[in-house]
Amino acid sequence: MNAVRPSPEQWSSDLELITMAAKAAGEKALSYFRKDPDVQWKNGGRSPVSEADYAANDILKEKLLAARPNYGWLSEETDDDEARLGCDTVFVVDPIDGTRAFIAGKDVWCVSVAVVHLGRPVAGVLFAPALGELFHATENGDARKNGEAITVKPIGAEILRIALAEETVGLLELGYRASVSRIPHVPSLAYRIAMIADGRIDGTVVKKNSHDWDLAAADLILERAGGALFSLDGQPLSYNRPNVRHTVLCAAAKPALPALIAASQGLEGH
Repeated sequence: MNAVRPSPEQWSSDLELITMAAKAAGEKALSYFRKDPDVQWKNGGRSPVSEADYAANDILKEKLLAARPNYGWLSEETDDDEARLGCDTVFVVDPIDGTRAFIAGKDVWCVSVAVVHLGRPVAGVLFAPALGELFHATENGDARKNGEAITVKPIGAEILRIALAEETVGLLELGYRASVSRIPHVPSLAYRIAMIADGRIDGTVVKKNSHDWDLAAADLILERAGGALFSLDGQPLSYNRPNVRHTVLCAAAKPALPALIAASQGLEGH
C-alpha cells in the first residue's frame, strides 16, 4: 500500500462530500419513517432491514463512489467485496444505524458515513434527520454538532452516567458499580457514542460483535471531542480488516476510560 498520507485539505473535501451524501440519504430514509416500510430479515432472522435502508444505501453508494471511484466500499447493506482490502481509503457506511428503532417509529437513528484511511477514520458524519442533528469531524478538526464545537463532559467526583445493557451491570467490577448510574438502552450505537462526544453521558460499554459501520464515524467524532473508543486491551480500533466485527469495547472521556476498561474485564467472553 502507498504510505503517503493525503493532506488535511483532502479530508476536509471528503467531509463536505460525505455530509452532502448523508443528508440526501437521511432525507430519503425520513420519507419512509413512520409509514410502515417493507421489512425483511437477514442473518438468519436476527437482523431487520427495511426498504428505507436499501434506498439510503443506494444514494450513498451512487454519490460517494461517483465522486471517489478509487475509494473502497464497506456498507452494512452491500455484499462485502474483498477488493476494499487493497484500498488505502475506504467509505464505511451504515445507511440507517438503529434500524429497529426506525421500524418502531422511534427517532433515535442516524445515517453513519466515515472515510477510513490506512485503518483509521479521517472524516466522519452522523446525520439523525428525525432529531435534526448533524455530527461531524475530521482527524485535524473539531468535533461539531449542528455547526457548534462539542466536547466530552469533564470528569469529576459525581456519579458517572454510563449507557449499557441491564444484564451487563452485574458483570462490571463490584467497586466500580457504585460509581455508575445506568442509562437506558439507546437504539443506535453510533448515536450513543455521539452522546458521549457532546457530553450528555459519560461512557458506554459495547458488547462484542459490533461492526465497522456501526463505529467508524462515531469513533472519530468522539476522539476529536476528547474521548476515545478502545477495546479491553486499551487499544484503538483498526478498520477495514478482513473481519469487520469487534470484541467488547469501552468508550468514554479519555480520563475516565482506563477505569471503565478495568471494570469491564469481566465482560470478556460474554
